[in-house]
Amino acid sequence: QVQLVESGGGLVQAGGSLRLSCAASGRTFSAYAMGWFRQAPGKEREFVAGINWSGTTTDYADSVKGRFTISRDSARNTVNLQMNNLKPEDTAVYYCALKRGPYLTRRTSDFGSWGQGTQVTVSS
Repeated sequence: QVQLVESGGGLVQAGGSLRLSCAASGRTFSAYAMGWFRQAPGKEREFVAGINWSGTTTDYADSVKGRFTISRDSARNTVNLQMNNLKPEDTAVYYCALKRGPYLTRRTSDFGSWGQGTQVTVSS
């Protein structure tokens, strides 16, 4: 079983930046695709960004494309989400997740391990 721990959330003004990190332990990390999801109050959890096992392919939700960048460091067992030009509608709890397999997907049901989440709040 893999454990995922997110960090880097916080309060930022609109237009600002944050960098989220997810540290994985307990399993070979490099063989699996990874994803970031978010959930705002009263809304369903939604896909934000994903990266395949080798880091060569990425995918982004339309709402964050051009502002967010996902990356991974397999030597350090971490996956990061750089978030620039943040907007109030980006406010949510952000979750890191490990997929059951090496290739990208956006379906939450395809991800078998989840972190506890980190709060991101963007003020207007």
